[in-house]
Amino acid sequence: MAFIKDEKNFLDIHLGTYELSFNKKYRLISLLNDFTLGLWFLIGSVFFLFEPLKTAGAILFIVGSAQLLARPVIKLIHAFQFSNKRKNF
Repeated sequence: MAFIKDEKNFLDIHLGTYELSFNKKYRLISLLNDFTLGLWFLIGSVFFLFEPLKTAGAILFIVGSAQLLARPVIKLIHAFQFSNKRKNF
């Protein structure tokens, strides 16, 4: 059974006897964004080879372009860490 262990600096995903570790959650999110971004552009490019699929290809290019805009947002969220550290008086 798969489970996820979330610690301060790592996100560990356990799949049976295997374990995937990512340094920070946003690294995983960024990698998934880049992977799907590449898929949309690859599939959209293939769709452009066939006349009936050109509209679907254009839609995939628009989705991929939106994901390109999401990349710096993900990096900004990763760069800023908010924490509640109150001093006891």
